[in-house]
Amino acid sequence: MSAGARAELTGARGTLYTADWVLPVVSPALRDGAVLVEDGRVAWLGPRQAAPEGELIRHVALGTAVLMPGLVNAHTHLELTVLRGCLEGLDFRDWLRAITLLRRDVLKPEDLLDAARVGVLEGLRHGITTYGDCTDSAWPLTAMRELGVRGIGYVEVFGPDPAQSRDAMTGLRDRVAALREHDTALVRTGVSPHAPYTVSAALFRAVADHALHEQLPVAVHVAESQAETDFVVHGTGPFAERLRARGIAVQAAAASPMALLDDTGLLRARPLLVHAVHASDDDLARVSAHGAGIVHCPVSNAKLGQGVAPLDRMLSRGLAVGLGSDSVVSNNRMHLLDEARQAVLQHALRAERADSLPAADALRLATLGGAEAMGLSAQVGALAVGRAADLAAFALPDTLGPVYDPAVTLVHALAGRAEASLVCVAGRELIRDGLVTGDAAAQQAGWYERQQAAGLRVTTQLAQWRGRVPSW
Repeated sequence: MSAGARAELTGARGTLYTADWVLPVVSPALRDGAVLVEDGRVAWLGPRQAAPEGELIRHVALGTAVLMPGLVNAHTHLELTVLRGCLEGLDFRDWLRAITLLRRDVLKPEDLLDAARVGVLEGLRHGITTYGDCTDSAWPLTAMRELGVRGIGYVEVFGPDPAQSRDAMTGLRDRVAALREHDTALVRTGVSPHAPYTVSAALFRAVADHALHEQLPVAVHVAESQAETDFVVHGTGPFAERLRARGIAVQAAAASPMALLDDTGLLRARPLLVHAVHASDDDLARVSAHGAGIVHCPVSNAKLGQGVAPLDRMLSRGLAVGLGSDSVVSNNRMHLLDEARQAVLQHALRAERADSLPAADALRLATLGGAEAMGLSAQVGALAVGRAADLAAFALPDTLGPVYDPAVTLVHALAGRAEASLVCVAGRELIRDGLVTGDAAAQQAGWYERQQAAGLRVTTQLAQWRGRVPSW
């Protein structure tokens, strides 16, 4: 259809969103564009002057804004939102240990649920419509369903001692079966064998077999730190020392953490591989051979001092790569446009040219890339006719001056400070005029108030532990 022709849709209805810029991701940006949403899906998109007309069409003018697919945050820990900023300065091992103790001994189930709700709201305000959440409590699944977002809750399983494998799998099977009864078209249950230093080879094999048999989505933290590599390749380092102190035998297990996942069959389940900071060329070849996806978490990796992931080599192999904020304990915020900017900057440190990762490609990582990595790209990650109407709009302040490229503006000028004026999931408006809609609007004050009380308990407990100089 030519730019000047008006679309003819018989009996057109639904909501027509117009904006100065429409950014479909899979096609060039549209100046003065429009998107028609009908029955939760994109029914039409194109120039505003060619938009469908009809008495049954509701018009929403977003004005000076960029309208784009909802952002896909492929790695979160929503239940840990209550711990933001309280574990600064700890080394990685002590940081992990502190989270485990706080979650086990201090935080109540209702604290974790409220934390997940608050985390989802934070993401929505920043245009995030899809979440890939690794969870010990499974409360984020409840929060995602309540708030109407899209996502997969990967239920974690732990067991570094091979003798624990049978009991761990029995518990995981029963738990996941019960949770799947509540799955919806938007929110699914998956599994997450946590990491190579907390999961034995036997447990990895058992999870792989179960996930393949039940067609469960899988996520795993892997190749995140040098300590993890030392543990798997040499049976040495802080993780090995802690397990030996618990009476658990440790020995060299594989050529790399990624090789361990291959050897145990987990890569056959095409898992979502979180971090992959220390992935070698051989590791990436394994990922490619199995069609697994990767989540790049640039801010979290940097904040915890784990290094810069080889995004350049991942993309050169054509791997499905998305972006994740990780928990706010390791990041302090959930803002995927900022992750996109950091991905560009870190990529420039590794690549030959500073402009080797264009802003448009970084936005693709934050949308379609994450959807591909999570196996959701047939539904979300781009604006195209027939896809789910998961949308986010960001206002463009007049103080920015002329906008020559909306992708560059979003990634480099607005990253870290842009809040969404509109957010839709499956056509349902969850943020309208920058404000939360529905039941959450009335309930959010209570969630935040209870989180403050939980935070006080956390602060008190941390002070007591530090006073005794505990061995975290």
